[in-house]
Amino acid sequence: MSRRAVLAGIGGAALAGALAACGGDTGRGGGAGDLRSWFHQYGEKGAPEALARYASEYPGGGVRVSSFPGDYDQKISSALVAGDGPDVFEFANGPTIDMITAGQVADLTDVLGDARSDFTPALLDRMTHGGRVYGIPQVTDMQLLVYRRSMLEQAGVVPPRTLDELVSAARALNKGTTKGLFLGNNGGADVLGGVLLWSSGHDYLTPERKPGFVDEEVAAGLRTMRALFTSGDLLLGAPQDWSDPGAFIAGQTAMQWTGLWALPAITAALGDDVGVRAFPAIGANGGTSVPFGAYGAAVNAKGDVARAKKFVQWLWVERTDLQLDWAQSYGLHVPARRSLLPRATKLTTGMYSEAADLVNTVGHPQTPLLWTARCATAYRDALDRIIRGGADPMTELRGVGGVVEKELERFPS
Repeated sequence: MSRRAVLAGIGGAALAGALAACGGDTGRGGGAGDLRSWFHQYGEKGAPEALARYASEYPGGGVRVSSFPGDYDQKISSALVAGDGPDVFEFANGPTIDMITAGQVADLTDVLGDARSDFTPALLDRMTHGGRVYGIPQVTDMQLLVYRRSMLEQAGVVPPRTLDELVSAARALNKGTTKGLFLGNNGGADVLGGVLLWSSGHDYLTPERKPGFVDEEVAAGLRTMRALFTSGDLLLGAPQDWSDPGAFIAGQTAMQWTGLWALPAITAALGDDVGVRAFPAIGANGGTSVPFGAYGAAVNAKGDVARAKKFVQWLWVERTDLQLDWAQSYGLHVPARRSLLPRATKLTTGMYSEAADLVNTVGHPQTPLLWTARCATAYRDALDRIIRGGADPMTELRGVGGVVEKELERFPS
């Protein structure tokens, strides 16, 4: 796993895997009174060592960092319930609504201080409940569409602005051993859940906290996605899934939905023969969109809260130099602080700048706070039945709507 798991379309659902721990103390002795800080296992080279180095530099000392492969979400959830959780931990898009309402995580509002307005607002809002902040965004990841400029020019295709244009472009670019488009080996069913709503002018939930997706415009977009899946123009069965740029670099597809983290490898292989776009608009009322997310630092309400909050404040609020290092040196990511973007030199030119700008112009948090694991599973399974199985979209969306309504009853406003 790597930090891109925050955008893998899982929406809070657990991933299968081992629970063995790796990592260790920071070199300050690792005593029984150390703060324990947990992270999922990052795949980027040097990332675990960087986290340990950051902790070793903490003036207060005594912070022990551990990383966990596999089902990290479930390990954290179980540890919090058992009362044996770490003092500090990261969680995809911040702590869940269940963690917050159960009183398992501490209020971090005072940790932000004057820096609160500097964080990407929608990202911080995703970690806020009842006006109180429960997670501090560490870095921002995003998804986007990449395309081969030369292939589009040779086929007389312009970068698609609408879903219909995307379908037509995929057809025109499907030539020989090169498919027109790669949306993942499931045809986008497990990764495009959000953009298929936002790009059609809808959302997971309405401002009134009702299902926002049971709509014919959403259903129409899903019918188009089903037609695309069966068209023969999509790359399916690639050795690596959507998050890996291997198929795009190898010329197996002319366009691919992937993430910002893939751009360094893509440009190293293909130079400037690459363009980036948001997901195209769907229908008359839609607009382009991209999803973004972030692991957020949280504090265990049953741990050493005061010391843990000071460490979180030092690392993720005060030490902007370390935050910038975390964003750029281990993969490529957008800083969570807007003031750091001009200093993120790898994002200031060309398509890197275009990609980063999409976060603030057409970006949406991956899922809302009230979108629970049960909601995510029901929606993802419905998309799979529609896109890959040919099920009726409105019937499936109504079914998901019922699940969501039941879940929302657990969180009265």
